[in-house]
Amino acid sequence: MRIALKDTLTVSEITSYIKQLVDGDEVLSYAAVSGEISNFKAHYASGHLYFSLKDEGAQMKAVMFRSAAATLDFEPKDGEAVKAYGRISVYPQGGQYQLYVTRLVRDGAGSLWQQYERLKKQLEAEGLFEESRKKPLPRFPRRVGVITSKTGAAVRDIISVMTRRWPLAEIVFCGASVQGTEAPAELRRALALMIEKGKVDTVIIGRGGGSIEDLWAFNDEMLVRDIATCPIPIISAVGHETDFTLSDFAADVRAPTPSAAAELAVPDRAEYTARLAALDSSMKNSFISRISDLRQYIDSLAGRGVMRSPLGSIEWRRKELESIHRLLMSRMEKIKTQKNARLTALVSGLNALSPLNVIDRGYVLASDGEGRTVQGAGSLKAGDELILRFADGIAEATVTNTELFYGDEKNG
Repeated sequence: MRIALKDTLTVSEITSYIKQLVDGDEVLSYAAVSGEISNFKAHYASGHLYFSLKDEGAQMKAVMFRSAAATLDFEPKDGEAVKAYGRISVYPQGGQYQLYVTRLVRDGAGSLWQQYERLKKQLEAEGLFEESRKKPLPRFPRRVGVITSKTGAAVRDIISVMTRRWPLAEIVFCGASVQGTEAPAELRRALALMIEKGKVDTVIIGRGGGSIEDLWAFNDEMLVRDIATCPIPIISAVGHETDFTLSDFAADVRAPTPSAAAELAVPDRAEYTARLAALDSSMKNSFISRISDLRQYIDSLAGRGVMRSPLGSIEWRRKELESIHRLLMSRMEKIKTQKNARLTALVSGLNALSPLNVIDRGYVLASDGEGRTVQGAGSLKAGDELILRFADGIAEATVTNTELFYGDEKNG
């Protein structure tokens, strides 16, 4: 393509001319480029892969179309060192040159990625990422601290979500750089200030998405240690769902995005409003049901005979008591008669054995001076004093002589 000499050229003319020059260069028609992957994105709908290749001094855009991406035997990721083979051309619509990759192979781990993995293993070995160290988030926080960039979209997303979900929570914001060499120190100062003066119940620290270089401040060792030892429950919300920084592992809770962090930090008032409405409805239904049950019970009581005619019920109970009284009296008289007859029989038997009855038949009961009954003549001797009991009185006597019976004389 030749461009006619004229005062003014259009953007399309210049771009087309540069593209022709690049496409005609033998070195650029098929090149092997080594570098570190950054800003990697996989377009799932088309299957194309978009990323940048960079080294210490420069970076360039690269694209790998679906047909070439299908031949990969690994999953590319940010920070990985690779060799990319393909042609370099100009993308007119974007006005920039880029590498159209036909083949991609690993070339060892990138320097940033190596640092990340080395520090992760070190802090993990120290126990900074242990689940047992993590603190639970308060259920209903009164004040939520937010540490992020003053100008980024993250703070707007967090404020929007929290205001919508739980407007009762106060937001305490502390701005800090989230990218660049000064970012780690600013983030640490903001966290220290939040702990000292914020009087917050929860802290959200993070930023929006970006390349591994953009997020590198959140891999700073001292910042990660501060987050791990923070006395306040802390939510790390760095990048997108696929981005993981060391701050995410050290925090009490990791959120995939700043908006998700806001959702984790505060409850949803709509949910609790619905729950309260459900409880209110349940309580009302319970009261209505209870009142209905009591009304039915009262109606059943009112339908009983005692309620319709209380005097008649009392009269019926009185007659029932009289009947029971008569039955008890009859049984008592019968028992009394049986007991009297038994008593009479016992008294008769005792009287038959009584020595008084023997005396009444003309016998005498003899006892010594101490009142002991004399059992026989063998227990007496001449001169013993006796008291003789007759049926009509007593007499005192003195033994002058005793004579014992032997053999048949005893029965004679």
